Amino acid sequence: MTHKFKIAGWIAIGAIAGALTTVQFQAVARGSLAPLPLAELQQLAAVFGMIKTDYVEPVDEKKLITDAISGMVASLDPHSQFLDEKTWKEFREGTSGRFVGVGIEISMEDGLVKVVSPIEGSPAFRAGLKANDLITKIDETPVKGMTISDAVSRMRGEPNTRVTLTIFRRDESRTFPVTITREEIRTQSVRGRVVEPGYAWLRVSQFQERTVADFAQRLENIYREDPNLKGLVLDLRNDPGGLLDAAVALSAAFLPENVVVVSTNGQLEESRFTYRASPQFYARRGGGDPIGRMTQNTRGIFKEIPLVVLVNEGSASASEIVAGALQDYGRATIMGSQTFGKGSVQTVRPLGPNTGLKLTTARYYTPKGRSIQAKGIVPDVWLDETAEGNVLAGLRTREADLQKHLNSASGRPTEAERAAEASREAEREAARQRLEEEARRNPGQRILPEFGSENDFQLRQALNQLKGQPVVASKTQTERTPGTAAN
Repeated sequence: MTHKFKIAGWIAIGAIAGALTTVQFQAVARGSLAPLPLAELQQLAAVFGMIKTDYVEPVDEKKLITDAISGMVASLDPHSQFLDEKTWKEFREGTSGRFVGVGIEISMEDGLVKVVSPIEGSPAFRAGLKANDLITKIDETPVKGMTISDAVSRMRGEPNTRVTLTIFRRDESRTFPVTITREEIRTQSVRGRVVEPGYAWLRVSQFQERTVADFAQRLENIYREDPNLKGLVLDLRNDPGGLLDAAVALSAAFLPENVVVVSTNGQLEESRFTYRASPQFYARRGGGDPIGRMTQNTRGIFKEIPLVVLVNEGSASASEIVAGALQDYGRATIMGSQTFGKGSVQTVRPLGPNTGLKLTTARYYTPKGRSIQAKGIVPDVWLDETAEGNVLAGLRTREADLQKHLNSASGRPTEAERAAEASREAEREAARQRLEEEARRNPGQRILPEFGSENDFQLRQALNQLKGQPVVASKTQTERTPGTAAN
């Protein structure tokens, strides 16, 4: 398929508010350019010259130009972005699922870096780091005051170099140093298991280059463990997206051959395209078709097995493509909360060996032609986060909350939008206060149970749905449209 090689379908991590951006990677820019506005370009050159000669102190020319490009692109929408050398490298690492570091998932707690989980088999895992360990120093630099990005940058580096982490382990009341040799880390984006006889849980945390192969292998393992499966929960909560071909492949594992999974439409001819549940639309050169390589029994059971998809406000882009396709064909029951609403396509064009431009070029549509831009996927069954209600939902940002998101009539918010934002800010403040109170009552404890654990309320409701048992649905959540506050 020439289109496949001309444009590899990507959905890549955006830089605004944690949103994932649907991306198509195109190596060559358009052959022709629109006429240039010469008067305005002369004005730009004049300003550049004045800054160079008249500003109070010397200014780096390259920085001036890159800042000008960044500002021009950022004025368009939340997902268009100039990728300088640093962000270009992070972009490539984010979609490949590979980086050089110590191999831990982290968060911030009380100004320190908290180990959420060491990645199995990583240097940190072998060194004995545990969940809930606190990192107080990276080499000789105290962590207090660092941003999480600073901490990540210091822990990453070149292969075979060393970094010393000072660890405070609360349950043992001791502080100790650990020296770890950095190596290439491959993140694990797929987890799953049989949670009880006849029922399995499969979580996809991001759509990366290895996701399809790992997904197919996990399905094989689940089938071998329990060939008499009666239902599967596909968990896409907090999945911010990833590669488009991976989303098409995962959808194809559950849908009939060759049906439409997603379509895109924009100004460029190559942005108007339909992706189907067929290997030619997702199989990677050199990687083949992991879905097609599954045994016939495994392929057969997962085409027919009852399916529930769990989503929330953090489910974006690629995960919304999967949920939307399965919902449109009635293949799965979608449960949880209204998703993020990231329904635009970005094309990434290299500008040089280490820089690029990520530009919004199209919208994508579900098989029934629904645009989810700024709306998201509305679940068939609404679920609260816990039996007591929602804890973190009020703090989560969605596409409709981002300034200059597509569908905005202008850069100026309307009266209704201003009122909705004021209402959301009040909700966020109330949620922050509840979280602070919860943290004071239960210091060091998780606010929400781990996805897939025995205490995962939403997973329990999904299993009840598959078994035909009563489901505790939310009584407070309602559909949110752009310009309205969430309940």
